[in-house]
Amino acid sequence: MASHETKKCERCGNFFECKVGNILECQCYAVPLNEREKGFISEQGYSDCLCAACLLNLKQQYNKMDTAAALTQKIQSKTKPPGSLGMLEDIALKAGLIHNTLSPQVINPHIVVFAGDHGIAAGGLVNPYPQAVTAQMVMNFVNGGAAINVFCRLHDIGLTVVDAGVNYDFEKTTGIVDAKIAMGTADYLQGNAMTEDQLVTAMRKGAAIVTGIHAQGCNTIAFGEMGIGNTSSAALMMHQLCRLPVEQCAGRGTGADDRQYLVKLEALRSVSAFHGLCKNDMPANLLLQKIGGFEIAMMAAAYQQAYELNMLIVVDGFIATAALLAAYHQNAAIISNCIFAHTSGEQGHAKMLQYLGVQPVLNLGMRLGEGTGAAMAMPIIRSAVAFLNEMASFESAGVSDKAND
Repeated sequence: MASHETKKCERCGNFFECKVGNILECQCYAVPLNEREKGFISEQGYSDCLCAACLLNLKQQYNKMDTAAALTQKIQSKTKPPGSLGMLEDIALKAGLIHNTLSPQVINPHIVVFAGDHGIAAGGLVNPYPQAVTAQMVMNFVNGGAAINVFCRLHDIGLTVVDAGVNYDFEKTTGIVDAKIAMGTADYLQGNAMTEDQLVTAMRKGAAIVTGIHAQGCNTIAFGEMGIGNTSSAALMMHQLCRLPVEQCAGRGTGADDRQYLVKLEALRSVSAFHGLCKNDMPANLLLQKIGGFEIAMMAAAYQQAYELNMLIVVDGFIATAALLAAYHQNAAIISNCIFAHTSGEQGHAKMLQYLGVQPVLNLGMRLGEGTGAAMAMPIIRSAVAFLNEMASFESAGVSDKAND
């Protein structure tokens, strides 16, 4: 992690802070006066570190401000009343800012579904379905019969299915990406879900999968998941990172009845007490190690890598947002590349979105997972980009603009 220690420059007297953690002195002498006039050094005598990396970061911020102004002007000049396309205008602006262009494109959109089993699910305390359903649903993805397959085919979205840690040995010819860490995580009622080495490996593999998809020309990506018991892991992550009671975070998951839901809540309270959740701050990676799933850990790293590659990220539902929370707590800037697909019907998701201060595109009462909410939002994002690129302006169409009358 980068250092954020503030120091005083003996040369110019300014205080500085390096955001990349690789400089020990202020390099104020290297900054031209015209750069200082832009605000790289404030009137109060404070500056960011002016090493090459931090200076580049500041220049990129200024470029984005210029791009935002130009995009706003382009949106307002379209042949429509101001704001009449509602959230499509916000999406168009965000897509342009992410790719730093006035003519953004959604190129080769892709959804990656990470699958993994959870040790706690084997005992039946947190879910009504047997753990074997995870592997069965993965094969359903491969055979093209799941909801995510239908929506990806309909909307021309690429789909990759990843075995992050399913408790089943798939044949090598099934079309599943083999990134298996283990046959599911350990039972986090008894200890940590995974070792530190397993976590590091999972995150490395998650990042590598995104890198490979990006190299094939994809600039827009979303992540889904499959794993019996993973709503419990997601709820515990929300419990710690959002500092909310377990009962506000945990829903019924895969259809638990009233009795099963009460058993689930009691089990999750026990897990919280066992691992000391909500007692102290905890690094996101340590939280993943304690109560995460292999699929959630891979997804968290996939988000980080997609951000590093400056991809447009479409965030799915409850579990996908929990994984994003882990990435967000490591780097809050990641949210600038995210469009939130929908509000899941799973209890807790709306509160997650409220915690992040974001507005989702859809609210259809969906709570299936698999990346299905992201798949449904993708054509709306494409529509926003299309109007920005193809809709006539008042000037080009010869239509009078009321603002200029």
